Amino acid sequence: MEITVPTATLAGGAQMPLLGLGTWPMDDAQAAEAVASAIAGGYRLIDTAENYANEVGVGEGIRRSGLARERVFVTTKFNRKWHSVQGVAQACHHALDRLGLDYLDLFLIHWPNPDQGRFIEAYEGLVALREQGKVRAIGTSNFKAHHLQELLDRGFVPEVNQIQLDPYTPRAAELALHRQYGIHTESWRPFGEGGVIVSDPLVLELAEQLGRTPQQIALRWQVQQGFSTCPKSADPARQRSNLDVFSFELSEADMAGLTQDRPDPQQLDADRFGH
Repeated sequence: MEITVPTATLAGGAQMPLLGLGTWPMDDAQAAEAVASAIAGGYRLIDTAENYANEVGVGEGIRRSGLARERVFVTTKFNRKWHSVQGVAQACHHALDRLGLDYLDLFLIHWPNPDQGRFIEAYEGLVALREQGKVRAIGTSNFKAHHLQELLDRGFVPEVNQIQLDPYTPRAAELALHRQYGIHTESWRPFGEGGVIVSDPLVLELAEQLGRTPQQIALRWQVQQGFSTCPKSADPARQRSNLDVFSFELSEADMAGLTQDRPDPQQLDADRFGH
């Protein structure tokens, strides 16, 4: 029985599933196999990026699945070399060519790269692509609150901001702006650095109580708040398990207990890191 994944309505009207498949660090062959099996199991959101070097494989997996293109929500992201209006147009052209698609569902600036100082131009390029129909929705990835504020001050409101977010990294400043301006939250690394979340004592306790896996508890924390998230798995059984998080709920007390702001010294700093 196929699991129906709830969606969030983005500001421009696109319906984005709350749970999808992440593809980092798969190569093309691994991505093709994983994407095809994920779609067969009910996934409708696939997340990739130029920097993952597997867009060719992702596209192959979509075609191999046999599912109609319009039923798969495809996200990709572009690197800093394309941070200009014309550069973003070129990045989109190359991404579509690698994926073998006619349009993207969501195109993201992968990192703000503030040292380069051109993410405003990059966003202008995204707006142009959306107007041309090359992409259905646009947004940002790894933007801190002050990066978002620079866009907002110029009248640009991303439809999505994809950030590192988990119970130990709740990102209150970013979420406050997301709520205020209607920016949809997408998380990456939902199990925490090194999978630390799925070994948390409370997560393990809840998993035992509810007859669920620790991974399902961690993912339920995400989707219950209305976030989209894309755990990576190439194993069909684990893919199905990760997707099966919409038939149970966590209590308010459990949600609050799981949320602990524990700064991660290994968290990538978007003011310093980027590509």
